[in-house]
Amino acid sequence: MISIDANIMIRYFVQDDPAQAKSASRLIRSLTPEEPGWISIAVLMELNWVLGKKYKVERSELIRILTHLIESVSFEIESQQEVEAAIALYRTKNIGFADCLIAVSALSAGCSPIFTFDKRAARDAGMTLLN
Repeated sequence: MISIDANIMIRYFVQDDPAQAKSASRLIRSLTPEEPGWISIAVLMELNWVLGKKYKVERSELIRILTHLIESVSFEIESQQEVEAAIALYRTKNIGFADCLIAVSALSAGCSPIFTFDKRAARDAGMTLLN
């Protein structure tokens, strides 16, 4: 199995650099269920952040991209159950994907409470606001 960095995934989805987009697309198309590409949680967080902030991709499209990746048989996603739960939270709450992953991962690890200074994360992800 190979691993794929966020910059490859960004080029694949954005197609803003012709040479790199061609290489990224060729790599992604070469993946199979027998030889998938492994994507880490860090790559998913970076992909989501860059597409949303730099490329102004709408939240609904970000959710579609993340869902596509976890449903694809060509990718193996690190901690897929936690990622699926984070996407479900991201779909219904007004907080960032990274906050959703942090909350889900911490709960999965048995952590409680999850302290934060982020008022929205406390309100929407069940974290505890530290005063």
